[in-house]
Amino acid sequence: MQTQQPTFKALADPTRREILRQLADSDMTIAQVSNNFDMTRAAVKKHLTVLSDGGLITVRTRGRERVNALNPEGFAPVRDWLSFFEQFWDDRLTDLKSAIEKDQSND
Repeated sequence: MQTQQPTFKALADPTRREILRQLADSDMTIAQVSNNFDMTRAAVKKHLTVLSDGGLITVRTRGRERVNALNPEGFAPVRDWLSFFEQFWDDRLTDLKSAIEKDQSND
């Protein structure tokens, strides 16, 4: 679980989730991301750093700019974690269905 911690920390903040939504549409510089929020560029940079540390975005240099892009592979820890619970609920729903069918056959 320790390796997943930065990813979940990055997703915990609603501003960072919104940044991810925007980066899903197109790659953006810090300035472009900043234009969409009522906060300083420094604050946006901190959010982008957390997203990068969590593996959810990549940052590449283009001239003097740093371009931020969504990293789909970075969501693997989240997908893996959620898949455990998907199986949990699948098993529970199957058990519930069996119980209901058994109860109906006894009527």
